[in-house]
Amino acid sequence: MESPSNNDWRKLTAVVYRKPRDSKIFGSVEFDVTELEAFVNERRRDGLKITLTHIFLLAFARGLKDAAPEINCYVRRGSIIQRNSVDVSLTVLIKGGQLSSVKVVGAENLTLQALSTQLQTGIQQLRKGQDAHFERAKNLLVRLPWPLRQWVADLVKRLTIDWGISLPFLGVSPDSFGSFVLSNLGSIGLDVGYPSLAPFSNVSMVVIQGGVTLKPVVVDGQIVPRRMITFSAALDHRVVDAAQIGRLFNYVRRVLKKPELLM
Repeated sequence: MESPSNNDWRKLTAVVYRKPRDSKIFGSVEFDVTELEAFVNERRRDGLKITLTHIFLLAFARGLKDAAPEINCYVRRGSIIQRNSVDVSLTVLIKGGQLSSVKVVGAENLTLQALSTQLQTGIQQLRKGQDAHFERAKNLLVRLPWPLRQWVADLVKRLTIDWGISLPFLGVSPDSFGSFVLSNLGSIGLDVGYPSLAPFSNVSMVVIQGGVTLKPVVVDGQIVPRRMITFSAALDHRVVDAAQIGRLFNYVRRVLKKPELLM
C-alpha cells in the first residue's frame, strides 16, 4: 500500500537526491536579535509588514554583493560562473504542508519596503497555484511512472546543472534557484536546522533560520537574558572557502547592529 505521505514533493525528492558523497562545508552562528526584534516591531507599527526573515534575507544578499562576491557564483561545465545579481529563493509553506519557494530577483538592491511588497505578491501567487518557478518540471516528474521518473530527472539535471542548458518549456535553467536558498524552520517550531544542498539547484549555499530563544549571555561581564537565533548553512566547497564565509557572516553581524541601513 502506498504511504499517505507519498505526496508530489516526496515523489520528487526520491528521484532528485542521491547518497551523499560530495564535499560540503557546514557551519552555524548565533545572532543576538534582542534590539533587532524591537526594530521590527516598530516598523510593523508604522505599517511595514516585515519579519526577521526580511532583515536577514537582505543582510545576506547585500553581504554577497559587498563582502563576499566570490560566493555569488555557480559551476557550469567545469568553470566557475559569476552571477550578475543576487537572487534569493525563499522557502515557504503552501497548502497541504508542502514546500515551495519565492524567488527574489536582485535582492541586493531592494529596500525592506520593496522586499515586503515583492514577497507578499509572490506568496499570494504560490497559494493560488500560480507558481511558475520550477512548477512545470515538478508537475511532469511526479506524474511519470517509476523508473521513468528517475531517468527523466537524471536527464534534466544533466542538461541544466551539469551542462548549463536552459529548458524554458519546463521552466528550468542552470540558475533557476538563484544565488542561495533561505528557509525559516523557526516558523515550524525548530530552534536549529541542518540544511542540504539540493542537487537540482546551482546555489552556492543553503541557509536555515532557526527559532528565537531566550538564553543567558555575557554582556559587559554580566550574565543577562538575550533573544538569540541560530543560523546554519551548507555551502558548496567548489566555490566557497572558509575565509569568504567568515567575511559574509561578519558583514551580516554588522548590518544587524544598524538595520535602518536596509530601509
